[in-house]
Amino acid sequence: MSLLNNPFDPAREAALVTGAGNGIGRAIAQALVGEGVRTVFADVNADTVAAAVEASPRPELAVPWVGDLANRAACDALLAQAQSAIGRVTHFVHSASPPRREADHAMAVSSETWQQMHAVNLEAGFHLARELARALIAARQPGSFLFLTSLHSGTPRNLPHYSTAKAGMAMLVKELAKTWGRFGIRVNALVPGAIAAGGFVADPALAKHIPLGRLGQAEDLAPMALAVLSNRVSAYVTGAAIVVDGGLSLTNWFEAPELGEF
Repeated sequence: MSLLNNPFDPAREAALVTGAGNGIGRAIAQALVGEGVRTVFADVNADTVAAAVEASPRPELAVPWVGDLANRAACDALLAQAQSAIGRVTHFVHSASPPRREADHAMAVSSETWQQMHAVNLEAGFHLARELARALIAARQPGSFLFLTSLHSGTPRNLPHYSTAKAGMAMLVKELAKTWGRFGIRVNALVPGAIAAGGFVADPALAKHIPLGRLGQAEDLAPMALAVLSNRVSAYVTGAAIVVDGGLSLTNWFEAPELGEF
């Protein structure tokens, strides 16, 4: 039997995906239930998460949850709901991120916007991962965690709140992978390029900078996410950052922003 035919063990594995209402998080969550994995679809928007669940290959395996992960109490509520609905979470995907606005450059971004971006991406990601890891370590069970970072964790994006949050996540992946490897918990990053989904509205002209000649779609990320999450396919992969960008990272296409009056 082909290894790729059975990348997961649905009898023993369950997943939690944040940002599952749209974009990349939605595509990954839907792909997981398509593999038979019970999955919590967590998102801040009730309508989008309900639609994501309904459109899933196996909606009966999907558990919706709605809340703002910038709030620590909401994070704890999500953990409690996941435990109640699907039991021990073995696979965690952190894709949630507040929307980006091109106007929020270094001279314009508000303190509230800065704090929310870091709270959802970095602080919630760390808190959720650590609590899920505690349960796995106590049960002597392996796990696989995946953080959605960005090409701009290493290159400027004219959005310092976003780039610094993603840079922090990139290092967090390495820290957690090094610490938890001894317990069989793998932690990796998926690094998307210009993906026309979720909160990113891509200029079609950007395709000329992409060696593969097109913008990406959320569905381009899901197969790689499943491969990295699978303890059967990627058992010896941890602390890695897997770039899925059509070759866009071979260039740096952003110019410095126009600052205007400040």
